[in-house]
Amino acid sequence: MIKNKMHRLGALQFQIMKILWARRQATVADVHEALAGGAELAYTTVATMLRKMEARGLVRHHNAGRSFVYQAVIAEDAVTRSMADDLLDRVFEGSLADMVSHLLTTHEVNRDELIRMEKLIADKRRKS
Repeated sequence: MIKNKMHRLGALQFQIMKILWARRQATVADVHEALAGGAELAYTTVATMLRKMEARGLVRHHNAGRSFVYQAVIAEDAVTRSMADDLLDRVFEGSLADMVSHLLTTHEVNRDELIRMEKLIADKRRKS
């Protein structure tokens, strides 16, 4: 089986991607403002990160006047799947049961979430 391309993103890269996925496209200024009001990061840091992300094939841009308008090239589900698979493999040695057990014992889980998980498991059993 051929594995999908691995997309490892740092926290800032992932935040930027979430902004681009939500907005479909954004200028550096838009992304800078969306990142917690732009107060913690320099505008140039955001611009540099977007250029690096473009070099990696994660985003692309087009010119709109004097501004670069960026959009995500990689779909959100491909990135989240890749990051989750990487976590599962590296931290839990591929054991989904160990990962779920860890999450259930270290996080508060409300009744609605438990019901949703039970339904997901039941659906998976029916399909197997």
